[in-house]
Amino acid sequence: MQAPYNPDAPGQLNNRIFGLPFSCEEASLVLIPVPWEVTTSYKRGTANGPDAILNASPQLDLYDITFGPVWKKGIALEKKNVSWIKLNNKLSKKSKKVIDFLEKGGDAKNSKVIQALLKEINASCDDLNKQIKKQCLSWLNKNKKVGIIGGEHSVPLGFLQALSEKHTSFGILQIDAHADLRQGYEGFVFSHASIMYNAIQIPNVHKLVQVGIRDICQEEINRINDSKNRIKLFSDTELKSRSYKGETWDFICDDIIASLPQKVYISFDIDGLNPVYCPGTGTPVPGGLEIQEAFYLVEKLAESGREIIGFDLCEVSPGKDDWDGNVGARVVYKLAGAIVGR
Repeated sequence: MQAPYNPDAPGQLNNRIFGLPFSCEEASLVLIPVPWEVTTSYKRGTANGPDAILNASPQLDLYDITFGPVWKKGIALEKKNVSWIKLNNKLSKKSKKVIDFLEKGGDAKNSKVIQALLKEINASCDDLNKQIKKQCLSWLNKNKKVGIIGGEHSVPLGFLQALSEKHTSFGILQIDAHADLRQGYEGFVFSHASIMYNAIQIPNVHKLVQVGIRDICQEEINRINDSKNRIKLFSDTELKSRSYKGETWDFICDDIIASLPQKVYISFDIDGLNPVYCPGTGTPVPGGLEIQEAFYLVEKLAESGREIIGFDLCEVSPGKDDWDGNVGARVVYKLAGAIVGR
């Protein structure tokens, strides 16, 4: 670390997250940006999420009321992988052809062109997962904590696979508007709408606890009901109903946390929040958590004594201004506090 560093000075525009002076080698938490939106099925833009978060991050104040001077632990963002950006741009055009075909009533089974596109895209997404897994393992093997910044919500799979080589059993706390339990949505094996289906194929994922869900299909409901309590759903409807009947958010958070095992991975899709905080996100849904509700849950999880072994923040998409990046940067800093601040 370069010295001296004054956290109370204006944020440094040094192309490092939060304007901090740490390199990845010096930091205790390494963030990996994944600018990817190949399977995005509605609005595009989340591939620009990592840049939006980075650009907004230097204007944050660095003392967290709950976790204190988190920055002292060292937080660093890896450089963007240019090859991922080029491949994303190439494949996004091809995936759009697939999605347009399906939305017009086409059947992929009857089109050799669409089948060929799906084969190429699925193979490339599989390769991306393998690269992310390798990259995450390289840092985990150096005793670093790791976080993923998406990009669409499909991108944490390689990280979860890496963590499964380090931990025999862990749970996932998913904050999201969507259940993401579809199998191969739109023919994309590694769809953003399939991340949690793919995650529970990992035997080491002992429990999936979903919070704030308010868009869900019959396939996903069936999968939850058939999971033998491996998947626990706290829908937005349930959360609101319980609060209307007088239950405090503190009590509800205790209930959520009690469903989780000792080791927990946090998967934070920004659309789990009220869309006022993330208007640019690709698939916004009315309702959702207030940002302080989400932060309170994360704080209570950290205070519960559970070990937070990793996290991702996905689906941040810049809009007309820096608001989405601003909110995304604050979520990243809160998650950083939860994983290293204590």
